[in-house]
Amino acid sequence: MMNALANLSSIIIPAIIFYIVAYGLINKCNVYEVFIAGAKDGLKTVFGIVPTLIALMVAVGVLRTSGFLNFLGEMLGRLTDMVGFPAPLVPVVLVKMFSASAASGLVLDIFKTHGPDSYIGLITSIMMSCTETIFYTMSVYFIAAKVTKTRYTLTGALIATFASVFASVIIAGFM
Repeated sequence: MMNALANLSSIIIPAIIFYIVAYGLINKCNVYEVFIAGAKDGLKTVFGIVPTLIALMVAVGVLRTSGFLNFLGEMLGRLTDMVGFPAPLVPVVLVKMFSASAASGLVLDIFKTHGPDSYIGLITSIMMSCTETIFYTMSVYFIAAKVTKTRYTLTGALIATFASVFASVIIAGFM
């Protein structure tokens, strides 16, 4: 059974590409020119969002290396400890809203300190898999789509993140 799944997974992407090219040829579409036009549009999008990405990554790097993130984590951690959320995870939640790669660095630090199979390690693992990089995602997609009114996106994303964090604590408690 595993060999069948492995073989299927290795041919699925080429099969999809073949299907798209064949569909374009059947409909008398110049597939290569359409592909090149899409690639050019993609590069325009990349160049449009790069400054925002650089700013987010630099800001997270400055906060992390300056020690402000740890300070903020300790201050908020006093409150979160009272409700059952471990203080060392506060910086992870805050950073994850901006950058998944920076949060991964913090996760590795938690794993080194507490272990991946500890209660804190379990919460961290579950939390990382069910939360989103809110500000990164909003900036990338809204800049790419030229959206100026985000309406309730941030509020909804923050509610979903806090619900995910709460669920992570509950689920890790059952493991």
